Amino acid sequence: MSLYQIKVEDINNKVVQLQEYQGKVLLIVNTATECFFTPQYEQLQALYDKFHDRGFEVLDFPCNQFGKDAPDSIEDIHRFCVETFETTFPRFQKINVNGEDESILFTYLKRHEKGLFNRRIKWNFTKFLVDQQGRVIKRYSPRTKPNKIAADIDWLLKKNNQ
Repeated sequence: MSLYQIKVEDINNKVVQLQEYQGKVLLIVNTATECFFTPQYEQLQALYDKFHDRGFEVLDFPCNQFGKDAPDSIEDIHRFCVETFETTFPRFQKINVNGEDESILFTYLKRHEKGLFNRRIKWNFTKFLVDQQGRVIKRYSPRTKPNKIAADIDWLLKKNNQ
């Protein structure tokens, strides 16, 4: 199975096949609106603004598994993110990232990550960087601020254009 075969649901319950993002650099993030890391939305939007025109997407997957930090409906979560952080990147339905009911997307990301991380996602705002061919390049902890990922995104975007 490739990343591009996976289907997810957007905030309007429309099924989206990740193949729509083939050829783009992706930052896939499990998020929450009442989390210590919620202010990272601002830097995620800054990355999106900086790199979107070059083929970059942030894919936002709210998750209520950690501290019940995303208790609201997807409509309320979306409204909060747009009004508070002026986010414009794609947001999807709430998902689980660990356990029996975890999203197949996060099963895939954890299985294909590189690095020495524990396979289990420990908290919201874990970030996965995916290259233009759908390969998981790197996993970042919730503590990694999105602006610290900018150089890796820029490198992937330049690498593909050489």
